Amino acid sequence: MQNLDLTINASDDTPLAGTLSMPDGAGPHPAVLLLHGSGRLDRDGNAGRLRQNLGPALAESLARQGIASLRYDRRGVGASPGDWLATGFADNRDDAAAALDALAARPDIGSVGVVGHSEGALHAMALGSRPGVAAVVLLAGFARTGEDALRWQAEAVARGLPAPLRPLARMAVRRVIRLKSPGPDVVRVAGKPMNARWTREMLGHDTRSDLARIRVPVLAVTGEKDVQVDPDDLRQIHALVQGSAEVRRVPDLTHLLRRDPGRPSILFYPRQLRRPVDDELVRTTTTWLARTLAGTEQE
Repeated sequence: MQNLDLTINASDDTPLAGTLSMPDGAGPHPAVLLLHGSGRLDRDGNAGRLRQNLGPALAESLARQGIASLRYDRRGVGASPGDWLATGFADNRDDAAAALDALAARPDIGSVGVVGHSEGALHAMALGSRPGVAAVVLLAGFARTGEDALRWQAEAVARGLPAPLRPLARMAVRRVIRLKSPGPDVVRVAGKPMNARWTREMLGHDTRSDLARIRVPVLAVTGEKDVQVDPDDLRQIHALVQGSAEVRRVPDLTHLLRRDPGRPSILFYPRQLRRPVDDELVRTTTTWLARTLAGTEQE
């Protein structure tokens, strides 16, 4: 595998820094765009000491199957310029579209798919109906409005906390939901600056309309121990997608794409992040993409 530095020109000409991981051998190669979750995440899905390292794990596995992959730093993160606090949910979607176009335009790239985790899955849903996209993988994506998803998340997170902390968790979410009203792009919540623009746009976004426009194969995976996305939404995803859809509800898998046999709780996130991304999840994603993208290249 060869890792190439790549600059993606966003719609406003902001240069987003990324890595294109290319398999060995002559191309053109099938490829996927990898989209990470929410927050100040770099191209590998990391934010400071919270290191998910999803990017390298998938890139290496995909390259062994002859599939290239592109991932990039969000605005204001890593080597990408800009201000993350001033970047909206719709901006992230537009940046993902620019990255997809840059990947598909390369002469050494053949068929193209999209893999998204958490927020990235929501943008993958939006990109799934674009011309040229041949496959979509949704890791921990929801099928409802952002506000409904956040309300479900608040209750699931609260249940995993000690009883004295549960009211505080619910109160924090109520404060976030109030940001859906018109206001400044950046506000302070509990003394910390928060990207109100991103929050406002995400709360009002309904993924179901994007899902209903997808007519290519979809793999949707959510963990049974996910406390940020309702695993029951897999049924809705399967029903809405117009192409073939395969859904998997994985026992013990958490939102961080690690397995944990204990009770579901965000309190165990630091412990989970000390382990690598679940091997079976990586293999499942890679195998499905290799089969699906190979099928489109033979057509």
